[in-house]
Amino acid sequence: MGAAGSKLEKALGDQFPEGERYFGLENFGNTCYCNSVLQALYFCVPFREQLLEYYSSNKSFADAEENLLTCLADLFTQITSQKKKTGVIAPKRFVQRLKKQNEIFRSYMHQDAHEFLNYLLNELVDILEKESRAAKSDPESCSSSEQIPNGIKTSHINGHVREPLITWVHKNFQGILTNETRCLRCETVTARDETFLDLSLDIEQNTSITSCLKNFSSTETLNAEDKFFCDKCCSLQEAQKRMKIKKPPQILVIHLKRFKYIEQLGRYKKLSYRVVFPLELKLSNTVEDTDAEYSLFAVVVHVGSGPNHGHYVSLVKSHNHWLFFDDENVEMIDESAVQTFFGSAQEYSSNTDHGYILFYERVDVGTTS
Repeated sequence: MGAAGSKLEKALGDQFPEGERYFGLENFGNTCYCNSVLQALYFCVPFREQLLEYYSSNKSFADAEENLLTCLADLFTQITSQKKKTGVIAPKRFVQRLKKQNEIFRSYMHQDAHEFLNYLLNELVDILEKESRAAKSDPESCSSSEQIPNGIKTSHINGHVREPLITWVHKNFQGILTNETRCLRCETVTARDETFLDLSLDIEQNTSITSCLKNFSSTETLNAEDKFFCDKCCSLQEAQKRMKIKKPPQILVIHLKRFKYIEQLGRYKKLSYRVVFPLELKLSNTVEDTDAEYSLFAVVVHVGSGPNHGHYVSLVKSHNHWLFFDDENVEMIDESAVQTFFGSAQEYSSNTDHGYILFYERVDVGTTS
């Protein structure tokens, strides 16, 4: 990427951000799903900074057992410490570890970027939780990331309730949903909280993220065989159910359900629907709190007409510039180009590049919450 790299440096000129690195990632046959997500996470600045801080506080990686967290921290450190501003890095250790650990990613089949993101974030949480528990049982060692309880779920050890841990992964990505069910006979509302690291939204043709979120939180009536058991009435009753976002996350990850199982076909089909995702998003319709405002900083794009083949690329916003990452290649794009990835208004279109996973960062205007 020598020529492409210098082209990017020329395009940015003296506007090239101080200390920033823009590196493409080598593709090992079918690893575009992994590369596109890694670029989005790298440019999720709070996550990157906390991962690098974790790395520098745990320099004894050589003695520690290698895992996905150490491999990711190592890769991000490698990128930030490059002397050159642009170039290509081979995420070999990370991909080898991923394949070693999960057989789903071992084959040369087309993989799903959302499945990978979900697996990676949950795996990082598991590793940090294990480390924290090990540190607590060994007073000599001290964990670098201070853990605090979040009161969502608890588990029991030897009859004692163990408080759940909040890791820096949770602090970035975790939000809380509340599932409210109202009995239509006695009007009692039952609320159940659950945590999420991303939101998967159903999509329709010619719609927007705002309307998808409204549908996500729309009221559903439970009747006939779906009746709800009301504890107050002690019987099955008709009820109304709705899902609301109780605590919006710092980083809101939205997965658009573009792959739908069509029973008549006996397979998944890609929905190329046009779904408008704004650069600035307000979560006013779903949150009990005041408006939560978000700014788009990354999009993982699926390129191709079907779910079992195709390619992934990512769009990333860094220091007010938009960049296009396609494995080894990195180039600047205009902000207006983002809208070309909304999807197609017609079912059969030559444009098969569609936004699939959206990354929004919370921007609290005039507040210090």
